[in-house]
Amino acid sequence: MTVGDGGNPAAWAETVQGLARRVLGPVAGSIRFAALDGADSGAGSGTGRRYEYEARGGVLTVTATDGVSASVGLHHYLRERCGLSVDWDTALPLPLASLPESPLRQGSARVGEGYYLNFCTFSYTMPYWDWPDWEREIDWMALHGITMPLAITGHEAVLHTAYSALGLDDPTIRGFLGGPGYLPFQFMGCLDGFGGPLPSSWIEGHRELGARILDRERAFGMTPVLPAFTGHVPAGIAATAKAGRRDWQGFRTWVLDPADPLYERIGAEIARAQIELFGTDHLYAADPFIEMIPVDADPAFPGAVAAATLGGLRAADPDAVWLMQAWPFSYQRDFWTDERVSAFLGSIPGDRMLVADLWAEHDPQWEHLGQFSGKPWLWCALLNFGGRTDPVADLRGVPAAVDAALAAPNPPAGLGLAMEATRNNPVFFELVADQIWHPVTDLGAWLDAFVARRYGGPGAWTPKLHAAWRGLLETIYDARGLRIFPEQFNGVMTAKPTYARLPGAVEEVRAEVERALWYRPPVLAEAWERLIEVAEEHRDLVDGPLGHDLAEVAIAFMARVADRLYLDAVDVALKAAGTPAGELARALDDFLRVFDDLDRVLAARPEYTFQRWEAKALSWATTTADRDVLLDNARRMITSWGPTASPLLDDYAGRHWAGLVGGYYRDRWATWARGLGAALARPGGDHETDLQERLRDRAEAFLREGPAPAPPNLGDLTTESRRLFTAYAARPGAPARQRRRPASNEHERRGAR
Repeated sequence: MTVGDGGNPAAWAETVQGLARRVLGPVAGSIRFAALDGADSGAGSGTGRRYEYEARGGVLTVTATDGVSASVGLHHYLRERCGLSVDWDTALPLPLASLPESPLRQGSARVGEGYYLNFCTFSYTMPYWDWPDWEREIDWMALHGITMPLAITGHEAVLHTAYSALGLDDPTIRGFLGGPGYLPFQFMGCLDGFGGPLPSSWIEGHRELGARILDRERAFGMTPVLPAFTGHVPAGIAATAKAGRRDWQGFRTWVLDPADPLYERIGAEIARAQIELFGTDHLYAADPFIEMIPVDADPAFPGAVAAATLGGLRAADPDAVWLMQAWPFSYQRDFWTDERVSAFLGSIPGDRMLVADLWAEHDPQWEHLGQFSGKPWLWCALLNFGGRTDPVADLRGVPAAVDAALAAPNPPAGLGLAMEATRNNPVFFELVADQIWHPVTDLGAWLDAFVARRYGGPGAWTPKLHAAWRGLLETIYDARGLRIFPEQFNGVMTAKPTYARLPGAVEEVRAEVERALWYRPPVLAEAWERLIEVAEEHRDLVDGPLGHDLAEVAIAFMARVADRLYLDAVDVALKAAGTPAGELARALDDFLRVFDDLDRVLAARPEYTFQRWEAKALSWATTTADRDVLLDNARRMITSWGPTASPLLDDYAGRHWAGLVGGYYRDRWATWARGLGAALARPGGDHETDLQERLRDRAEAFLREGPAPAPPNLGDLTTESRRLFTAYAARPGAPARQRRRPASNEHERRGAR
């Protein structure tokens, strides 16, 4: 069944009115929403999305083609007439007591769709969210022009229903599904049975939550994208069918051969169960080749998989359209040659596929794949992998990249945000989202407006904040040509310690440290201090986005301090024979103290604490067994990711969070420090093996015991920020050198999890 009445003006007007009340409080009673005269009664699909607004006599009237466009119109009014915006971390309701006058203003979308989310986001940001978290997120989507959100919450209930109908029992199905924190990777076919079994209470709770999410998204007129079958099946089914084995990062799974009729049968069964539980908007996301090459080398095999995937979908929904991420074409380019991609895409009817160019801001596939052989496609920005907290982006490159795509012969049907995790680098994602509706022709002017609105509108603090952000634009947000990727050196702080590269490759390590510093550190230090000064002068701003930015800039600065002090300690250790006995100890103490000192700042901001993540996970526990599974998933995902004996995904999702920085990460480096002298004095022994065994022991202890407690005598964020700045911003251990900007965008062909 097709569901949702987002095209009904009365329905979406009521939905947007509810958003206005949550965003503005009582003043929302003076806002009127209505359908734009002459607008199609449909949901404003295509580039026909429009809004108009006018404010007179204390009443704001917003008319639009659909609920999302009306929400964008409201947000435009708040930004342009009130100097306010709604970001991820904005305190709501906004402090607006009356509605300023505004002449008639109009807006039209530049593209038909605004896409949002990535399968991974549901593991790295929102695995443990409840309805209040989702309600706020959906409001954010609507205000930012998102019309096509990926929606996978509750899909476990779909799989449970479908496999039950196929004769599997409850323990077998829950064992196949695995742990709740890993479900998105199960849905993609990367793994199964890991971190589980899935608690029974989780399935029912998330069936209800998933339905509520979809109801709200559709009420705005959004068209959610639901998951679809990828051929991945339980081992018991594979044993009696024609199936192949796949491996992903050490995890083994089984996938049906598309020639086996069971492929289409199971695909249809899952789609029917999903339609029964959640309805459909006819968009389905499936990635049968995500970071795993096809199990059959026959050039025609990918086309056969496509036919079976679509066949199963269309048996349940004749109007089905398959959305596929283009990530495999980048990640495994040795296999996915241009010719092979063209043959694969050519095997799919043009109106049955939508391609998401996932990493288009850095590695655009549309440029060399002929805009995906004429298929409709989405230009997406990824930036963040694993939910890592490193503040970094290339802001200057985004507008030009978007404009180039829109000028292509087959331009994208929409723009999207496909980050693996949200709540990081908000300036980058706001910049991309803005371009769904408005071109950015002057980045400096855009940034000044962003800054003024981010902190509650123009005020006495605005000049200092403008100056601070110009400094950030010159440093961490000017990563032109830089490959932003977790499986390269991103700083020692969250990296797993090793002796393997010392002493022989110390110059290589030194070069990596230098490459991580492409800007002038004094400029970043000045920007940081200006943020601190505003916090000291206007403490009421710190609970809002300013507090987030204080933590983020502290991470950026201190990560490079840690790199430099690490190299200093290594240099002292390498010349130990002629070094006073206490010098190495002092160098190592200086290095380890960075972890403790940064931890204090992070502990003063709740979203930068591991305890908050863990508490959200535990909120879903109904039994002791649930609690054990949820704790394991929450702790494991951010540290070892998979089995502690496997190094393949260690620290992929590393975070600069209190409890990790001053606890888990510091303890690992302290273990490294204790053996450093001996490892360098007698290279080639068992030092590396012993170190890795001790690090595995520490990982196991973290899984059992959790994060370190909050630091003692903790001050507020402003006080701790000033203390940290004073201790490090001008000291010799601070990062003092910069490297040349890289000359190319070439990146290693390893994957993003």
